[in-house]
Amino acid sequence: MQSRRKKSLVTAGIGCLVALLLVFGYLEIFTKGIDRLPDKPCSGAVDRETAARALPSARSAEERGKLRRGRGSYFFACYVRTSGGSVISGEVQPGDASPSSWRESYASDGKVSEVAAGDVKALTLEDSSAVYVPCTPPGWKPGEAQQTYVLTVDARTIGETRVQGDELRQVLADFAYQLARHTYRAVDCQESRIFRKELPRLPAA
Repeated sequence: MQSRRKKSLVTAGIGCLVALLLVFGYLEIFTKGIDRLPDKPCSGAVDRETAARALPSARSAEERGKLRRGRGSYFFACYVRTSGGSVISGEVQPGDASPSSWRESYASDGKVSEVAAGDVKALTLEDSSAVYVPCTPPGWKPGEAQQTYVLTVDARTIGETRVQGDELRQVLADFAYQLARHTYRAVDCQESRIFRKELPRLPAA
């Protein structure tokens, strides 16, 4: 009787150990994809933690960031994509706009929340964000702009996200701001600017 009981306990213990190993294996193999990306995906443009705040767990993830420069122009694109089809991405390009004309271009897309750090502006919608930074690239003359030479960012998520609502909007604003800061330095904008570590926090919707 005692032997049978001991055998049952051993069997139960082995079963628990196998279950734990299976759970651990599942977590390591199927949910740690984003953690295996570089600390600074997209050629160093963004923080991996920012993308991880937006995207759900997945078996694997990939990232890419590329700056294209032409005569008097530039374009930077970045994406982080999981094997489950969730994406956070953004593009940065030059423009000629005042803060008001830039803001008005998003007015018809839904409810907009906005924050600013000096002349750096950021706005968010439900699943997208945009950033505006005055930037005159090398070789351009500020006085030739019809309004203001700027660097603009558009970022969004596609598919399932880890968070929603105000938290997702904040993640998108942070992601877009990181893209703006990286590209501003990469294209050597003429203005002398010290970027804050992060934008002010968005007001609750």
